[in-house]
Amino acid sequence: MKKLIPILIVLTVSLLRFFPHPPNFSPISAIILFSAVYLPFKYSLILPFSIMIISDYFLGFHSTMPYVYGSFALIAVLGLFLKNKVSPFNTLKTSLFSSVLFYIITNFGVWISANWYPHTITGLVSCYIAAIPFFRNTLASDLIFTSVIFGCYSLLRAPLNKNNLTAYLNKSKYSHFSKKLPTFRHV
Repeated sequence: MKKLIPILIVLTVSLLRFFPHPPNFSPISAIILFSAVYLPFKYSLILPFSIMIISDYFLGFHSTMPYVYGSFALIAVLGLFLKNKVSPFNTLKTSLFSSVLFYIITNFGVWISANWYPHTITGLVSCYIAAIPFFRNTLASDLIFTSVIFGCYSLLRAPLNKNNLTAYLNKSKYSHFSKKLPTFRHV
């Protein structure tokens, strides 16, 4: 049962790949981070990569797939490091780093495997510059989907009521606020 909610979240969010969206505005990095943090190790790799392979079968494969999948594998490793340090700040920081990692690796793959740019330093720089609009979409989608997925799961795991809020505030640096909140007993 502990795995059921994260699996359902991953499967539900992954359906967004099939809806029209701007280029590189996808929940996949967020799904991979989330899976690495909240699913057992074997599921954290098998589930998102199975989703990728199945959806790419319908959406189409391309020559830079090894770079895309490689960057997602590294994002999964980042998620494993995040696993014991989950906080809003750490999660968003990891999401931001994931976006940058994806941008660097996949655009290097475009430069090296396609004949769109000369295989020189100037060509590489041109490739990275041309990809900036795609990076904006990647960055926005990673931050949005990561916030929504991790936030929804946190809300589902620990419904916030005044008793939970009081307990949290008593343990935090905001403990002076908890004196104003009444606790309720269940009858």
